[in-house]
Amino acid sequence: MKILHTADWHVGKVLKGRGRLDEHRAVLRELVGIARSEDVDAVIVAGDVFDTSAPTPEAQALVMPALMALREEGRQVVVLAGNHDNPYLLDVYRPVLGALGIQVLGTFRRPDQGGVITFKARSGEPVRLAVLPFLSHRHVVRAAEALTDTAADNNRNYAERFGRLTAALTADFTADTVNLVSTHGTLPGGRFGGGEREAQSIFSYYFEATAFPSTTQYAALGHLHRRQQMPGPCPIWYSGSPLAVDFGEERNTPGALLVSVEPGSPAVVREVAITSARALATVTGTLDELEAMAGDLADTWLRVIVAEKPRAGLADIVRELLPGALQVDLDERFRPTQARRRDSGQGAASRGPRDLFRDYLGSTGRDDPRLSALFDRLHDEVTS
Repeated sequence: MKILHTADWHVGKVLKGRGRLDEHRAVLRELVGIARSEDVDAVIVAGDVFDTSAPTPEAQALVMPALMALREEGRQVVVLAGNHDNPYLLDVYRPVLGALGIQVLGTFRRPDQGGVITFKARSGEPVRLAVLPFLSHRHVVRAAEALTDTAADNNRNYAERFGRLTAALTADFTADTVNLVSTHGTLPGGRFGGGEREAQSIFSYYFEATAFPSTTQYAALGHLHRRQQMPGPCPIWYSGSPLAVDFGEERNTPGALLVSVEPGSPAVVREVAITSARALATVTGTLDELEAMAGDLADTWLRVIVAEKPRAGLADIVRELLPGALQVDLDERFRPTQARRRDSGQGAASRGPRDLFRDYLGSTGRDDPRLSALFDRLHDEVTS
């Protein structure tokens, strides 16, 4: 059978105040085109369908038709929640999309209650797919343990309990079925794409590749935005995001994965590039140098660093030369001395809540890595 593995769509993502719905529409259309041209039997969307837990109607209006188009010709479509998604919203979709043949899992389910999806591929193979949506640290490690145990204890607890859940879901894998696992999270050693949510990508959210049994023929992962294979007892891959979600990912190659697999054999994986979204780039130069680059950057979102002395209207001039400029900064060499000193001092006005909270803990004698980590998780859950 053949599978299209994709993840980290982040539909609804705004880049420096600029909406990207048109780009997402084109990217989803390209994914549907790949599913059709490659005649895949199943599509796995391994989390972060939306960029926020409260997706706009416009974002939802892009995702739903795309999922239905992927379902055409009897393809199996499975969608699980990532750390950006609202798991309870996806569970609200579950009965409606399930009636259309689209399997959606927002929260963890027992094997006999939807955590293991069984079906026969159009090519005839019986399939068992174990699904673990993103597991919040507060659901896996109890609050009391998070406060009383050491950070290392909490890391081990999360990884150990993740492994137990995976073992329960994969217990019935057999040699005569196609055995698949899909989840959303962080494996040690994975290379970050640049736009991942920091507080939900740190050590306390790591799980081990050994959680996947050797009977697994393919593990489809989401969360890290860089497409990559991970070492382990079976083929383990992150599909990466089909578009660069912010300037930290400008060197990534957006895409998806095509997976061919049959009972008793490891999967064969082929990478597929997705080219519909606009590229992202950081450019530096004088106004003359930037003007010389303009012709090659017409379809690129830009972060521009201007190597000129500051003057009124400089940013507007840059945007006239480069209409794709979403962020315009002054080269550090040309900043006033006072501004450079203020930047190097990291004043409170330029610091985020996490830094300010750590400053507060330090100034009051309560500096504790466990409190800092807990604040990071709570802040991320409230603002996501």
